[in-house]
Amino acid sequence: MNEGAPLRLAFTHIPRRLWAGGYNYQSNLFQALSKFRTGEFAPILFAGSGDDDAELAPLAAIPGVEVVRSAAFDGRAGLAAALAWGLDREAVAEFRTHRVDAIFEAARFFGWRLPYPAVAWFPDFQHRRLPQLFPAAARWRREAGFRMQIASGRTVMLSSESSHRDFRKFYPGAKNEVCVVRFATGPSPAFLTANPAEIVAQYQLPEKYFYLPNQFYTHKNHQVVVDALAILAERGFDTVVCASGSTEDRRERGYFDEVMAGVRSRGLEKRFRHLGLIPLSHVYALLRACTALINPSRSEGWSTTVEEAKSFGVPMILSDLDVHREQTNDTASYFGTDDPATLADHLVGASQDSQVSVVRKVVPHQEYRVAAFAADFANTIHRAMQVSPS
Repeated sequence: MNEGAPLRLAFTHIPRRLWAGGYNYQSNLFQALSKFRTGEFAPILFAGSGDDDAELAPLAAIPGVEVVRSAAFDGRAGLAAALAWGLDREAVAEFRTHRVDAIFEAARFFGWRLPYPAVAWFPDFQHRRLPQLFPAAARWRREAGFRMQIASGRTVMLSSESSHRDFRKFYPGAKNEVCVVRFATGPSPAFLTANPAEIVAQYQLPEKYFYLPNQFYTHKNHQVVVDALAILAERGFDTVVCASGSTEDRRERGYFDEVMAGVRSRGLEKRFRHLGLIPLSHVYALLRACTALINPSRSEGWSTTVEEAKSFGVPMILSDLDVHREQTNDTASYFGTDDPATLADHLVGASQDSQVSVVRKVVPHQEYRVAAFAADFANTIHRAMQVSPS
C-alpha cells in the first residue's frame, strides 16, 4: 500500500436473490465509507463471471467502488482448496493482480495461508442456535469455515452484543481480536425516487398494510404470520400483510410453496400477499407507507430490515429476540416466535393506532448513526492490519 493512497479492501459479491440482507449490507457499507471516510478505502468487489449486471451496476456506481469479474469467484470451488491446501490460489491471484491490501471475508474462507490481513464477518450463529434448519453438509461447511477462520487468527467482526455473547459461548477458547460493528443504513437518494402512493397502488395494496420484507428462508418464520392472520380472520378483523423477497432457500427447497399452500388452504390469499423479489426502491417505498414492519425471525445477527425501518421511523412488530431488543432499544412491540395470538393482538393494535396516507422521510440524525457505523468498520480494518502476521 502506498502512503496516503486509499486502502484497497477486497469484498466478494453477495447475490441479492441468495441473501438480500447481505447484498444490502455491503451496498450500505460502500456508501457509508464513500461519504464518511472519503479517500480512506477503495472497495474492490470481486464478482463471478455470471453474476447479475443489474445487481452489480448500482454498486459500481458508488464513488470509489471497483467491480472485478472473474471465474475464480464462481460458486464455491475455492473452498476445497482453501481447506485442503490452506489457500484459495485462484482468488489470491486475482487479489494480487488488483493490488489488494486487505480482505473482508463474508461467507467465504480463503485459507489459513492467506498472505493478507483479513477480517472475518460472522453475521450470526444461526447454524448453532437452530441446527435443525440446516442439512448436515451445510451445517458442517459453515462451522468448518468459522473454525478455520478462528484458527487462522482472523480479526472477527460481529454485528451485535448478542452475537458477541454467542461467540464466547460457542468458541470459548478463541483468542482472536473481536470487534462489534453495529450496522446502520443511510438510504441512497437513488432508491427514494419511487412515489410510495404509486407503488402501493401498483401492488394493489390497501391504505393500511403491514410489510414483511424477509426472504423465504425457513428461519425467517413466515408461518407464524400466516397463523396470526388466520386468528384475525376468525375474529372478523380484516388486515393485509404483504411480503417480498426471494423464495429460494437452498437448505429447504419447497418451503415457500409449503407456506403459500397453507395460505390458500386457509383462504388467506387476500390477507397474505407475496410480491416477489422487488426493486429496492419499491422496498423503501413500501416501508415508508406501511402501518408497521414485521420481522418474525427465529434468529438474527443484526436485522437489515429492522435497520432500514429504523431509518424511516417505521413502527415495528418483532419476534422477541435479544438482538431485536438490542437493535430497537426496547421500543418495538414483541411476540414469541411460536405465539401467533400475541402477534395478532399487535397487528390489531397497530392498525387501530395508525393513520392512513403516511409517507415517512429519513429520520433526523440518521447520518450520525451511519457515520458511527463507517467509523467502527474503519477502526476494525485498521486493527486487523496491525495485528495481522501477514
